[in-house]
Amino acid sequence: MGGAVSAGEDNDELIDNLKEAQYIRTELVEQAFRAIDRADYYLEEFKDNAYKDLAWKHGNIHLSAPCIYSEVMEALDLQPGLSFLNLGSGTGYLSSMVGLILGPFGVNHGVELHSDVIEYAKQKLDFFIKTSDSFDKFEFCEPSFVTGNCLEISPDCTQYDRVYCGAGVQKEHEDYMKNLLKVGGILVMPLEEKPNHADSGKSRLVHLPPVAVRSLQDLARIAIRGTIKKIIHQETMSKNGNGLKNPPRFKRRRVRRRRMETIVFLDKEVFASRISNPSDDNNNSEDVEEERREEEETKPSELKPDPPVNFLREKVLSLPLPDPLKYYLLYYREK
Repeated sequence: MGGAVSAGEDNDELIDNLKEAQYIRTELVEQAFRAIDRADYYLEEFKDNAYKDLAWKHGNIHLSAPCIYSEVMEALDLQPGLSFLNLGSGTGYLSSMVGLILGPFGVNHGVELHSDVIEYAKQKLDFFIKTSDSFDKFEFCEPSFVTGNCLEISPDCTQYDRVYCGAGVQKEHEDYMKNLLKVGGILVMPLEEKPNHADSGKSRLVHLPPVAVRSLQDLARIAIRGTIKKIIHQETMSKNGNGLKNPPRFKRRRVRRRRMETIVFLDKEVFASRISNPSDDNNNSEDVEEERREEEETKPSELKPDPPVNFLREKVLSLPLPDPLKYYLLYYREK
């Protein structure tokens, strides 16, 4: 499935296309999609297709089309602090985007049938946490993945506010899926499709991770980072007024003047003549000059733009604190 929107040149352009087609409709979902580059979840040799609205599968690794993920994210109506269960969590791409919205006090669990895909998802999650500047723009609910068949979840497992199943669910399993939900929760799944049964070997119950209470040390880190972000926001607002460094420029629409073609009828004979406006020549030269100026203004600079500044990281590193504490506040990130 997929192909609902045009391919993008990069992740932002793909998101622009999804917004224009109304697949992405809310700010929270848009922010999550922009924060995580879809190409990071592709194998290197397949990255050329990352920004197409198409599903991708290689061996057991699978990614749904962007239009499907965006519809799922919107349908789940995610909010900070909710609990989420992803059945068939795959590469962890969707779970990581959900984690950006759930925040530090949410619950983010995934069940995946294939152990090799679980390892792949953990590698991608580790790469995102250690290298992405987007990580510092959010307080992240890190997903936890377990291997197993999502139809064999232990009956004593906790229930969730939001549940998504990416594989087709037969009608006979509908009630089973609903039992995973808390009262008032939301379940998103393709119903009455024939699922792809895989031989998972000996049947065994899947035990989901326990819902753990955060340590006091972890809570302190969350609070300190939140306070620093507020200070940075206030400083930015005071420097830039409304917070916009460069307000958007609206391009003036140019009206082109056309020469008038005049047909003259005289005694049943037709004479065609062109009557020029005396100012046409001047107007044409003005239009050419205006086009030249606009092309120069929109022409990309040959110099590469400076990379975005991670203000949170800079602020933490400037604090009069021991280095181990600074690194703890930064989650020991590499960038």
